[in-house]
Amino acid sequence: MKLITEKLKQRFEEVGRQDENPLVIAKFFDPASSATWYATEYDSETNICFGYVTGLAYDEWGSFSITEMEAIKRPFGLTIERDIHFKEIRFNKLINTNS
Repeated sequence: MKLITEKLKQRFEEVGRQDENPLVIAKFFDPASSATWYATEYDSETNICFGYVTGLAYDEWGSFSITEMEAIKRPFGLTIERDIHFKEIRFNKLINTNS
């Protein structure tokens, strides 16, 4: 699955750089584990997102490479997926909803 579509690229450009309580624009997940990446920013030159990562060793804000994520191969041919039903949401609302 292509994780960053042209429509998503355009949306990331419209929103731009964010600070406090950012808008989460895209959600990516590993269907074979609990790992989830919530993207708030995207750099099309480097193909790197910034956002919140949860479900790994610990939850944290940071950068993650879309190129690397698209290269991950999981059991049974699974790959990292983009949640096609995800709706943009402010980070504090997302966290309070998932608590």
